[in-house]
Formats: sequence, structure tokens, C-alpha cells
Amino acid sequence: MILVGIDTGKHTGFAVWDTEKRKLDFVDTIPIHEALLRIWSQRHAKVEVYFEDARQRVWIPKERDIRQVKGRAMGAGSVKRDSTIWQDALTDWGIPFHAVAPKHNTTKVSPEYFRALTGWKGRTSEHARDAAMLVFGR
Repeated sequence: MILVGIDTGKHTGFAVWDTEKRKLDFVDTIPIHEALLRIWSQRHAKVEVYFEDARQRVWIPKERDIRQVKGRAMGAGSVKRDSTIWQDALTDWGIPFHAVAPKHNTTKVSPEYFRALTGWKGRTSEHARDAAMLVFGR
């Protein structure tokens, strides 16, 4: 089975874990439309998706500057919208998925830690690593 991890947002983290090979096959940051197309093209395969669902975030960081508050609010709204898009698309396409609360994923790991943990040799972004951590080892 193929498990796909999605870190939603402007820069969509996308990772593919092969449960039979027990290895990551793909870890990168791609545009949301490309991520959706990749999943849609796999709708008849044995695939399952795990995406970080920002709608389940329950804490709000304290900001000192009103510009930071406005910026975070806009970004949070966008990521929540992306979570809804992923849920709607996966439901419509009949692809099994898990909407994972941010607190239930290991995020913001360093490139060095990620490399040591997963064995992935390629370059990664923070978003790609977050996506991979959703599916790594399952």
C-alpha cells in the first residue's frame, strides 16, 4: 500500500511512503494543484492519504505586533480552507484519508534529524519533512 502525507498550505509538503518496501519514495514541496493531480491519478490504486488538518488546531500563539496577528490570521484561514479542499476532494474521489490534528504529528524536525531517522538523502523543506512525518513508519 502507498501512504501519502500532505502538509497543507501555500507550500504543500508531499511525501510518499511505501508500506511494502518500508521506505520513503518521494519527499518534496509542490504546488497544491500538482499534489491534487498526483492523488487523483492514484484514485484506483491502493493509496491512503494523511493530511495535517489545521481546522483541528486548538491553540493560538500570542503575538505582540498587530501585523503578526493579521498575517497569522490570513495564513491560518488559508490553511484551513486547504484542509477543507483536501477533505472534499478525497471524499469525492473515494480515497481513504485521515485528517490529522497538528498536535498529533511530529513537526519542525531538523534536516539532520530527519535524515538520520528516515534515511532520506535528498534535500527537504520543512513542509516536506512535516508531510513525511505523517506517514513515515506506518
